[in-house]
Amino acid sequence: MLPERPLAAAVRSVMLACCLVACGSPAESPDVSAATVVGPRVVAFGDVHGDLDATRAALRLAGAIDSRDHWIGGPLTVVQTGDQLDRGDDEPDILALLERLQGEAAAAGGKLIVLDGNHELMNAAGDLRYVTTDGFADYGGESARLTAFAPGGALARQLAERHLYAIVGDTLFVHGGITPADLDIGLDVLDQEVRAWLSGARVDPPRVLTDPSSMVWTRIYGGASDVDCDSVKTVLARLGLKRMVVGHTVQPHINSACGGHLWRIDVGLSHYYGGPREVLAIDGAQVQVLREQR
Repeated sequence: MLPERPLAAAVRSVMLACCLVACGSPAESPDVSAATVVGPRVVAFGDVHGDLDATRAALRLAGAIDSRDHWIGGPLTVVQTGDQLDRGDDEPDILALLERLQGEAAAAGGKLIVLDGNHELMNAAGDLRYVTTDGFADYGGESARLTAFAPGGALARQLAERHLYAIVGDTLFVHGGITPADLDIGLDVLDQEVRAWLSGARVDPPRVLTDPSSMVWTRIYGGASDVDCDSVKTVLARLGLKRMVVGHTVQPHINSACGGHLWRIDVGLSHYYGGPREVLAIDGAQVQVLREQR
């Protein structure tokens, strides 16, 4: 059994495979193959869990799309920190929207980076505990969904084109959090294991999937207290960065810890959680929370 720890006691069966995409070239780790993104402004938002309206709202709040869902952000960089899937009914629409916007953003000189979360990997592993009834129907039933997202399947191969984390300017983005132990192994090693597994080139499950302390599972950065600030500072110092931005653990609002070196941006955007509509904007040294006025 994978180490999923649901935040709600009563959870309907919901799940699908998400997007893996990262950009980063840590200062300490020359083996990291993903390219660093340098842009004038970056906006990030957290877990959307199958809610298309929440995804659109976050992108509009970021200044990335218009009322017709087309890219208007110009050179803006947007990062979504994983868990697009499960708990909601709009998974195919979210995946299609984000894929199209990646092309539109690139054509406008911007970038949309979509990261992988634990729920994406769970779907690829055949763990469908959090898939809704509609989520199965959207892919032609449970068997067809399993086939599509299984390693080597059509959607899993699409996910294999993406990565686990992103470095944009002086900020590190990841779903759960990167620890010193991840750096000891090598971020590129961990990333390549996942991509090879999703593509069907690797048989054994990657350690990121099965390790409860991995970058898609860890909650040492998401708690209300006892946040591991020592690990945050160690990771950032080794990578030569200023801050880490994580999703994964639902917060009442976007907030910072560890003297502003850690930002938590999973506010339960989806209908399932009913959290506020908030995104994090970083423009040089300025970090700002943007909130939807209701």
